[in-house]
Parts: sequence; structure tokens; C-alpha cells
Amino acid sequence: MNSEFINPLAIVSQFGLRPGMKVADFGAGAGYFTVLMAQQVGESGVVTAVDVMEPALESVRLKAVAAGVRNLQTKRANLEVLGSTGLGDFSQDFVLLANILFQSQKQAEIIKEARRVLKVGSDLVIIDWKKAADAPQSGAGGFGPPITERLDPNTIKALVESSGFNSVRAFAAGDFHFGLVFQKS
Repeated sequence: MNSEFINPLAIVSQFGLRPGMKVADFGAGAGYFTVLMAQQVGESGVVTAVDVMEPALESVRLKAVAAGVRNLQTKRANLEVLGSTGLGDFSQDFVLLANILFQSQKQAEIIKEARRVLKVGSDLVIIDWKKAADAPQSGAGGFGPPITERLDPNTIKALVESSGFNSVRAFAAGDFHFGLVFQKS
């Protein structure tokens, strides 16, 4: 069996990013998606990597330099606090939440911050860990957070929809992750 852990390039290519867009990567981590998104929106666009951990942001900055990306900025913020990103209301064309909701007991607050910064009609994309029953059994040992910390996609969908988003579609995000697209209404 050929299992794929996660392929950021294949995933980012599904986002529909265009030159000139303003994108926020909430919980950017090491920046695997961030740099690719910055390349997709081009020099006329900007990607803001947001993370609570300064070492993660430093990793993003180093990846950007290595890739020759100059349209990327970083912000240290606690996404569980409304307004902490410093991004303006209705300022973003796209927000990504990759592998962060399972880490928080305050998912609704993170979704509210995404809603605050997104323009009406813009997309919120969530990528998170599949539950064990949905992930391949062979080779899955040791990958990701404990099963008890993983979120059900239907639970996330209900939370996001109750926060003023419309569900658009699910998408393939590898064997161990699911992807959901929402649009701010």
C-alpha cells in the first residue's frame, strides 16, 4: 500500500489561490503550506504566517529566504484571543487552519478570529487529523496526536457553520488528514 502522509504542494494547488490575494496561515508551524501559498499569490499578494511559537515563525522566515519568497510576513499571536493577529477586519482573502484545532480547547475563538479577518465570500480551509477509523491502519503507528485529541470532521463542520460560514466542500488531504472548505457568509 502506498500511503501518503501529507503533500503540501498537492493540497495548496487545490486552494484556488490567485496573484494579489491576501492570505493568513493561522498556526503556520514550520511553514510547509505558508511558503507555497506565498509563491501562488505572487509578489502582488501577501501571506501572513501566524503562530504563538517564535521558533516556528523563525522556521517560516528561513524557509521563505531559502525559497526566495519576499511576500511573506510573520506575526506572533495567540489565535484564541480575538484580535490578537493584528490583521484588520475583512482584510484577508483566504485563511488556512492546518493541524491546529485539535490542539485547542477554544476552537470557537480561533474560528471567530478567522471570521473577523476574512472578507465576505472568502474561504476558510481547515486541514486536520483523521480519526483512527478513517486513517490507514498500516503504517499509522506513531503519527500525529493521540486519537482522543483528534476531531471529527462533522463536529468541525457544525462549529464552523454555527460561526457564520457555509460549507463548500471536502477535499483530499492525504491518508492521515481531512480537508474542509468553508465560505464566509
